[in-house]
Amino acid sequence: MTSQIFPSAPDKQALERGVVIAPRFDANGLVAAVAQHADTGEILMLAWMNDEALKLTLDTGVAHYFSRSRNGLWKKGETSGQLQIVTQVRIDCDQDAVVIKVRPQGDGGACHVGFRSCFYRVWENGQLVEREEEHVHDHA
Repeated sequence: MTSQIFPSAPDKQALERGVVIAPRFDANGLVAAVAQHADTGEILMLAWMNDEALKLTLDTGVAHYFSRSRNGLWKKGETSGQLQIVTQVRIDCDQDAVVIKVRPQGDGGACHVGFRSCFYRVWENGQLVEREEEHVHDHA
């Protein structure tokens, strides 16, 4: 699917090494977006962006996604208070996925289930166990 907002890369060199963002959206018009905590490096969530969500994220500095379940634009934290302030946007080599480094607002969480990260379960001994990542905090 072609974007109405972003250009297409004219060739492989422009796609992989060029200075113009030219996302390669999938057949549904989406790119994968990984949200990573800007300070701890923890992976908070995986979501999807259409061209409008990516443009709003770049223009506003606040993470926007495309909700596949609601079939619409989603400003993360608009109702929960967990706005994600973007500190950096990275795009992969073939421009079909992005990593956004964010600082979560509100209670600092990202997951609608109530955890800091959506990746709160670990596969251990043949089952999923709830266990958030441990981080060393400076208590000085």
